[in-house]
Amino acid sequence: MLYPSNLEQKINFVKIKDQLKEECTSALGQEYVDKIAFSSDFKLVSKLLDQTEEFLSILVSGEVFPSSNFTNLTPYLEKAKLEGAFLEQDEFYEVKLALQTLKSCIVFFQKNGELYPALSQLLGLVLELDLGLLRAIDQIIDEKGKVRSNASKELQLIRNQLIYEESRLRKVMERIFKDARAKGLTPEDAAMTIRGGRMVIPVAAENKRKLRGFIHDESATGQTVFMEPEEALDINNEIRDLEYMEKREIIRILTQLTDRIRPSIPALRKATNYLGLIDFIRAKARFAQKSESTKPVLVKERVLEWTKARHPLLEKALKSQGKSIVPLDLRLSGQHRLLVISGPNAGGKSVTLKTVALLQYMLQCGLLIPVHLDSKSSLFDNLFIDIGDEQNLENDLSTYSSHLMSMKYFTQFANKRTILFIDEFGTGTEPQFGGAIAESILLELNRLGAFGVVTTHYGNLKRLAEKNQGLVNGAMRYDVDRLEPMYQLEIGKPGSSFALEIASKIGLSKDILNYAKSHIGEERVRYDRLLTQLENEKNQYSSLLEEVKKKDKLLQTRLKEYNQLKETVELTKKRLIQEAKKEAKSLLDQTNKKIEAVIREIKEGKAEKEITKQVRKDLEEFKLEVQPEKIVLPEPEVQVIGGKIAVGDWVRVKDNGAIAEVIGIKNKDVELSIGDLKSNVKLSRLEKISKTEVKKEFKAAERRGNYNTNEKMMDFSTNLDLRGKRGEEVLPMIQTFIDEGFMLGIKDLRIVHGKGDGILREITRNLLRTMPQVGKLEDEHADRGGAGVTLVTLK
Repeated sequence: MLYPSNLEQKINFVKIKDQLKEECTSALGQEYVDKIAFSSDFKLVSKLLDQTEEFLSILVSGEVFPSSNFTNLTPYLEKAKLEGAFLEQDEFYEVKLALQTLKSCIVFFQKNGELYPALSQLLGLVLELDLGLLRAIDQIIDEKGKVRSNASKELQLIRNQLIYEESRLRKVMERIFKDARAKGLTPEDAAMTIRGGRMVIPVAAENKRKLRGFIHDESATGQTVFMEPEEALDINNEIRDLEYMEKREIIRILTQLTDRIRPSIPALRKATNYLGLIDFIRAKARFAQKSESTKPVLVKERVLEWTKARHPLLEKALKSQGKSIVPLDLRLSGQHRLLVISGPNAGGKSVTLKTVALLQYMLQCGLLIPVHLDSKSSLFDNLFIDIGDEQNLENDLSTYSSHLMSMKYFTQFANKRTILFIDEFGTGTEPQFGGAIAESILLELNRLGAFGVVTTHYGNLKRLAEKNQGLVNGAMRYDVDRLEPMYQLEIGKPGSSFALEIASKIGLSKDILNYAKSHIGEERVRYDRLLTQLENEKNQYSSLLEEVKKKDKLLQTRLKEYNQLKETVELTKKRLIQEAKKEAKSLLDQTNKKIEAVIREIKEGKAEKEITKQVRKDLEEFKLEVQPEKIVLPEPEVQVIGGKIAVGDWVRVKDNGAIAEVIGIKNKDVELSIGDLKSNVKLSRLEKISKTEVKKEFKAAERRGNYNTNEKMMDFSTNLDLRGKRGEEVLPMIQTFIDEGFMLGIKDLRIVHGKGDGILREITRNLLRTMPQVGKLEDEHADRGGAGVTLVTLK
């Protein structure tokens, strides 16, 4: 049950519908948007949400899915169901395109049924359809929407004869026209043309009797007539007769084809509904993608636990102004069913109420809503709302009376399965009486077990919420120092209207404010002052807590980095010690063997002087062999920096600082040797360095841990494939890919993202445009991927 009848207008759901219609690709989908209805059926709403969520996954994945020709076939089916009637060529062409789209949808979901079970269940609507109809139509209607020449033998013969006769006519007319021009019968710069479907020759009016034939038309000035020569008359008649024969044969073929599809009209109607439904679901998914909406966890117990909820229309409007929305956190359940929100004017009370009302209505219409994935929600049988001025002059109904009529309806029909929304509760009449009536109504709604959100300025309603189970206070936070709303809802305490503070800040005199305070009452002033003090303390502690959280997060990060570094050092130390022990053992074994051999030779030589000398020499040479090797850096020739670069010079690549030797120069291209790797680089990117600079670079490389540029370049691929990835996955991949390419001095890179709906392409190119290393973006050649591949040129 919904109240009032114009509820959708009051919560701006009509604007959501308009945006959904903009996302549809056909009138069929838009018709489904008009049929959207509020539902409390748990299974139905769950199924609708699952369908939309699955289609959102298709959009995010970038998979190819049909995006056009969701045609409404109903008018054609109505025409075809009449015996003896036939569809025209263009009408059959529309049916053909729709069936091709339908076939693509069926093939997609049959192939990916396990990934998209909710959408695959919809195939039941088209199981009865014979896709042989598509083959039958395709054999008759070509890609341009015309009947094929080979649709029948008779049509083939007629069209071949037409081609022959038209060729013969053209030759005859060209000969006659050439003779007439030679005799000066035609105006200058004249050419053959068509009049009344027949080929004619323009002839000067004064020469019309010099050429035998039939006059079909004349120019606006009357100085030229258009004549069909007598010799061509019979040929033109033959062509006209063949055209009539062609038309009759086409009608016969189309009639037979219409008879072929007539038995399948009921199945085609279901197929039309299926196309409209798929277009509608895709529109909901596109809207969800743009509004960053998700499916909350649906539970059967009555609860609303929303995190980072956002009003989709307000967020879109703020984005267009370069502003961001403040998300809403809300919890309604058990003993806190009715939320009484208070706070200053323009502080966000009404926006909060309308956000909750709109999102709950959207959810129960089968739409994903802009909340965090972890949010929980339940369904309600009734949704009541009382927002705005319902004054009715015709029925002599005042604003307050209209509110009371709504309250009467609420108290009569509200129950535990009701969620209701009341804005500025109790206003419109004398505050003393309005507050008392509002209090009694709120107690009754609480007794009935209803859920809901109420906004008010009345202090008695705030105190009521503190004392009664089922009610809970909420406050819109306010920056007292700057007198600015923070648009943040805090549940658990009432909010102040800050009327005295705002009046004082504006500059009202103290006498006026003191008089107001005295008439408000000391107790009320103390209560409001206490709320203000609590708000100030809340703001201070929130700021301190935020700072502590940041420091704690930084500390945890540094601690994690330290532990990782310590673990790495320990592992490296153990590995190096183990390797050193193995090498020492091996060396010791070799040394012992050598010494034993020396001793054996000395004994065998009986200590002869020459033999002993030779053995000692061999031992000294072995000692030199086992001494630690000294690393000898290459010693390039010393050159003056800034001179002309020649073969054999040592140079540095300006982009990434790599050191290389020049091994070849051709025009402005230089071939370099970087270790074992060869590379071609533009001359303008190089600078010649001295022998000293080479040594410095090699020493710096040692200090950096021997970073191997050659190895990096050999392992680096200039092609990055993003197909099948999600949006959040590709961002770090692109960043790393561009950084490494730029560091290695590679200019041309290639990113494959596919076409699909263009989502991955848009994400990729938006990120690349923000990167300073990127010089130019362009599509790949059409034969090698076109818009599905982005070519990147680095600076």
